[in-house]
Amino acid sequence: MKIKKIEPFVITHTLDTPFYFSQWQYDTRKICIVKITLDDGTYGWGEGYGPAAVIKSGVEFFKPFLLEKNALEHETLWQEMYRRSMDYARSGAFQAAISAIDVALWDIKGKLLNQPVSVLLGGIKNPIIEPYATGLYFTRSENLEELLVEEALLYKSQGFTATKMKVGLGIQQDLKYIAAIRKAIGPDMRLMIDSNHAYSYKEAVELARKSEQYDISWFEEPVSPEDYDGYRRLRENTTIPIAGGECEYLKFGFKRLFDNDAVDIAQPDICATGGLTEAKRITTLAQAYNKDVVPHTWGTWIAISAAIHLVANLDKNPGRMYNDLPTMELDRTENALRDEVTLHNVKIENGHLEVPRAPGLGVDVDMDKLEYYLDKEIHKDGAVKIRS
Repeated sequence: MKIKKIEPFVITHTLDTPFYFSQWQYDTRKICIVKITLDDGTYGWGEGYGPAAVIKSGVEFFKPFLLEKNALEHETLWQEMYRRSMDYARSGAFQAAISAIDVALWDIKGKLLNQPVSVLLGGIKNPIIEPYATGLYFTRSENLEELLVEEALLYKSQGFTATKMKVGLGIQQDLKYIAAIRKAIGPDMRLMIDSNHAYSYKEAVELARKSEQYDISWFEEPVSPEDYDGYRRLRENTTIPIAGGECEYLKFGFKRLFDNDAVDIAQPDICATGGLTEAKRITTLAQAYNKDVVPHTWGTWIAISAAIHLVANLDKNPGRMYNDLPTMELDRTENALRDEVTLHNVKIENGHLEVPRAPGLGVDVDMDKLEYYLDKEIHKDGAVKIRS
């Protein structure tokens, strides 16, 4: 079960319709995925969340420490990577590189043992998940409000019982779009808002208080991830639950978040915070602090599948005879890398997602599509060079 090959790939796609949120505009998608192959030919796929080229460099950095090692000892390998990088990269893109490798090792372990990752994490406690639709970004159009309402109604028609919208354009403009979407979807569909840390504490508390009338299920990343005191004070001054954590890394980052009483809902991104190995530890920590966990997910079906298996294994917190179904993020925005490069067998019907039972993550990659979307430089003489 020795690791023979570790291959990071950066894939990219120029969007047909660019979109933006409170921080900047997306014109392209660029993602780093990783393939690890063993001496018997078994392979697994992983993915990192963050700047793809930097993550690829991180994977290349860790590679020599992992080759010829036993892939089944993924915690030992995780510890090797953590110790090799902790002096200068306890958070950030290097942790995303560790995450990509770790997710691929879990995929391999599942294939070798012929079990889904959720079983290897401890068991499928939640066979059905009720994902929420992430979308409702902003586009450069004169009828933005109308487009947002149409998109929200599309998700409702597809069976989603919850959706998350972007805010952060300014309090009055945010309230205008929140009111329009709530009116359109009615009272039975849950609505969350996400400012991507656009606001100061003072602004966030004003938006939160004025949004309470619209039955907001959570306010995500209301203030800077550095402003733990702002998070805590906001929780004390609004009835809306506060969510955050996609900018935190490792269990140590989440302990800091919990010690500061900053959130009601923790949102680790498995492909950034340390992989499934560390995300499992974070869920245990969250339970000790009586916090809910809803993973942040953004990328291909590799990242989505990692989140599915983690949520399938989450404990009820607390348990009761009739629990609500757990939720997770399901990005619905344009993403050819997700929809064309990665293959999956996840079933979603009437807003319910059935946890897949295939070995490993239950995903694969279309190698022809991977080749098509590889990040390339095309020179004047027609020569093609893969970006390093």
